Amino acid sequence: MFEFTLPSLGADMDEGTLTEWRVAPGDTVERGQVIASVDTAKAEVEVEIWRDGVVHRLVAEPGVTLPVGTVMATLLEPGENAPPVSAAPVAVAAAATATGAPAVAAAAPPAESPAPAPPARRRVSPAARRQAQTLGVDLDTVIGTGPWESVTIEDVDRAAAARTEAAPAPVKAAPPKAPIDKSAEMRRAIASAMGRSKREIPHYYLSEQIPLERALDWLTAYNAERPVTERILLAALLLKSVALAAGRFPEMNGFWTDGEFRPAPAVHVGVAVSLRQGGLIAPAIHNVADLALPELMTALTDLVKRARAGSLRSSEMSDPTLTVTNLGEESVEAVYGVIYPPQVSLVGFGKPTRRAWVDGDTVRPVPVVTATLSADHRVGDGRLGALFLARIADLLQHPDQL
Repeated sequence: MFEFTLPSLGADMDEGTLTEWRVAPGDTVERGQVIASVDTAKAEVEVEIWRDGVVHRLVAEPGVTLPVGTVMATLLEPGENAPPVSAAPVAVAAAATATGAPAVAAAAPPAESPAPAPPARRRVSPAARRQAQTLGVDLDTVIGTGPWESVTIEDVDRAAAARTEAAPAPVKAAPPKAPIDKSAEMRRAIASAMGRSKREIPHYYLSEQIPLERALDWLTAYNAERPVTERILLAALLLKSVALAAGRFPEMNGFWTDGEFRPAPAVHVGVAVSLRQGGLIAPAIHNVADLALPELMTALTDLVKRARAGSLRSSEMSDPTLTVTNLGEESVEAVYGVIYPPQVSLVGFGKPTRRAWVDGDTVRPVPVVTATLSADHRVGDGRLGALFLARIADLLQHPDQL
């Protein structure tokens, strides 16, 4: 048997509210299956199970807010039997039969309890009975003080007076709780994570201007042969180039935990998505380096749509290995981001603009994007970061090979 606990869905998550179970006791579940929905400060997330099993018990109830690491359910391993339920012992006796085989004697049935004697009839004066009806007093609760413990009118009056004195004061309804301000909760979560990042991570920052003429010409030709729904945006090329460069420089792709750097075995790029109600979220696209550009474009479109609809999965929130933020739509030339712990790097892209570009002996206008790097100095230094940005720039000069 193993326990399913509330996972951490990012450095800015301390707790979550269980909103729905997607399984019931006895259900067989597979690794990666969504079994619950949890509301966090940033979004409602579909939580996946990390191993196969059979649901044994649901410990947490919907509507309850739980700290990260709290046990939510217990599950049985595949093929494991549920623990036996303790039962009252059954008397067993062995008796010798004519053949010498043991016999089991059934437990003797319990003896029937004698029928209870009918209660003695209470003595109540007619006046007391009428008074009890008038005052609404239950005569079974009145102690009689008359002859042979008979109930008198005075006994009824005393019972009525005692009931009035013991009646609780009316309870005023509690004032309704103020509605939860999700925007304020998100800002607090972001403040916590980014404050921790700036306190703990020694950032260094670099920038590189990358010509996009070849990339944009290739995109124009590629999209001209395809319907609108199958076209690729520049954002897909930028993500793919970052992922491939991270494969060349693993120091940019991983986590700083327990005082040391741990490189990630795959590149899961966290994509910074601005939410319509305000705030920011950076869920991951998995294995970006292995995706063809059309697959990557589909994954990016789907991720942004679900992020803004509040329908993300726990794996998308918990395992980005580095983050990319693209503020090109906001008309800024460069963005220097804050690393999202425990990651160790963040790549930013600004708005592509036409600049005078020296090409051999000529100067001509060329679309250029400013790529920036925020990196953790505990893992590498500026030279490593410069080589990483140069690799991104080189990849974007060969878009047909992405």
